[in-house]
Amino acid sequence: MKLDVIKLDGKKAGSVDLGDDVFGLEPRIDILHRVVRWQRNNAQAGTHKVKTRSEVKYSTKKIYRQKGTGGARHGARSAPIFRGGGIYKGPTPRSHGHELTKKFRKLGLRHALSAKATAGELVVIEDAAMAEVKTSTLAKQVKNLGWKRALVIDGASVDENFAQAARNIEGLDILPSMGANVYDILKRDTLVITKAGVEALEARLK
Repeated sequence: MKLDVIKLDGKKAGSVDLGDDVFGLEPRIDILHRVVRWQRNNAQAGTHKVKTRSEVKYSTKKIYRQKGTGGARHGARSAPIFRGGGIYKGPTPRSHGHELTKKFRKLGLRHALSAKATAGELVVIEDAAMAEVKTSTLAKQVKNLGWKRALVIDGASVDENFAQAARNIEGLDILPSMGANVYDILKRDTLVITKAGVEALEARLK
């Protein structure tokens, strides 16, 4: 498929051919869902922890005599039945991550890029570079282009001036091509890729 290339000032800068095997697939929600779930599960800390009966600090003295009270038999206040006692079978630190093959992760990224292209939310720019760090200038250009929640994907590396200028602009993020992932692509309204980024992604996903 062919797409127009623009500059940051909105002027046209030719066109680019996008590979159908990367940007022209029919998006499948089930594949995207599995990859996003894998990403979010791996990012989960899994540090949840409660104290068990053996970890609660309480006296080990028998709380009252075994017989003659008319109540149930109890040996310690640390039992789960009492307020402040240990928790029975509570959460313990663990990893929530699960495996997903590299082949499937690549497929998910192709479908995410294709989903943006199909929805008309893909923009290709000539480059993401600035001569000097000027947040106000970049913010004005972004506003004129109509990008509210956008992700910019550059080539192998990101221009330092552009990255610094974009740092304080709400809703604008930039990643190198190796950092491109399904979750970040899908949660933005607009996906912006530089020409170098297109080449790097196509080389990575073939």
